[in-house]
Amino acid sequence: MNAIAKAIDTLNEALGRVLAPLIAVITLVVLYDIALRLFTGRPSDWAFDITKMLFGAHFMLMAAYGLRHHAHVEVDVLKRLLSRRKQAMIELLGYLIFFTPFIWMLLTHGWSFFMRSYSRSETTYGMVSIPVYPVKGVIVVAAVLILLQAIAIVIRAIQQLREETA
Repeated sequence: MNAIAKAIDTLNEALGRVLAPLIAVITLVVLYDIALRLFTGRPSDWAFDITKMLFGAHFMLMAAYGLRHHAHVEVDVLKRLLSRRKQAMIELLGYLIFFTPFIWMLLTHGWSFFMRSYSRSETTYGMVSIPVYPVKGVIVVAAVLILLQAIAIVIRAIQQLREETA
């Protein structure tokens, strides 16, 4: 079980380290568009759509990395006062009650959202028609990565419970 959790951590750590610096590329696209607007008085036809899509994809794909590093908001003010066993129980219940329905919704609706876009060959409405479905597919990929990271967290919580009872 611990090997599974470590493999998931390794996957999300590697993806996070590869994807995090891509924010610089997105920033360069924004700066290009600002410079073009400043010097020519007209923005590019594609940069706004590209930056919107890249920011969204970057945010979604970094979510599992954030979960791995506990960067998301947690209500741990009271949890810290509890024993490690009770902390593990709260973690398990939290993932069962709150996370499971959320991730199920994200996977099922994200998939239908992606498939609808793909089947229609959806593009942006600007002068440059940029395909939208790859970015909508990121929702499903991100949901799977988040689910995997949650599995790693649940595995650790179960191990914590086993250690406390032994």
